[in-house]
Amino acid sequence: MRAIVIHLNGSRTPQVPVTQTQSCCLMAAGLECVRDDRVLFSDLAFRLEPGQALLLEGRNGSGKTSLLRILCGIRYPDAGTVSWNGSDIQRLGADYYQHTAYVGHRDGNKLDLTAQENLAMARALGRPGKVMPPAALEKVDLYGYEDVLTRNLSAGQQRRLALARLLVTDATLWILDEPFTSLDVHGIRIVEELLEAHTQAGGMLAVTSHHAVNLDRTTVQRINLSA
Repeated sequence: MRAIVIHLNGSRTPQVPVTQTQSCCLMAAGLECVRDDRVLFSDLAFRLEPGQALLLEGRNGSGKTSLLRILCGIRYPDAGTVSWNGSDIQRLGADYYQHTAYVGHRDGNKLDLTAQENLAMARALGRPGKVMPPAALEKVDLYGYEDVLTRNLSAGQQRRLALARLLVTDATLWILDEPFTSLDVHGIRIVEELLEAHTQAGGMLAVTSHHAVNLDRTTVQRINLSA
């Protein structure tokens, strides 16, 4: 099965800051993924550059999460390669991972830590960014919840906390599996604004979502794995 790749240009070309390297590029060539003797996708290719987003679409079981896991380096492709700035990500290892941040379908928060402690831990484990935990919590509308145990937050609040981890680390490529899970309309808008701000600052996105993603100022490539 070959996926259909559709390129959608945003309303304007994102302006990449001078601090962002112009050579950043995530490229896939000839990717194939097989699960339970079934080919989910094959001969898949794309190129993602600063200021751009890759939106993965398709029915359940079509391979969206598997593709994200391949991009994260968690899963090996059954054929083909993923490269970062021209080098295979499997050979780069940590030199690639320091540029990436992943939020999966599950939040990945530590329930016995407070909201602020979760962000402090994420910042310590990753490459620290300029945004500190209190400011990140405010950006996701969790101001005042700094000292609340994560297990006492609602599902939507826990999801926003998970996404706030993206803000406290300095990662160029955000890889997100269903980021709008458990969010209400207000929460969805907050996250869309975070994603748009990331691409407008020269960041890159790889996203799966059953929800319509509104990134009006971002160049979006859509890959339909069900086609």
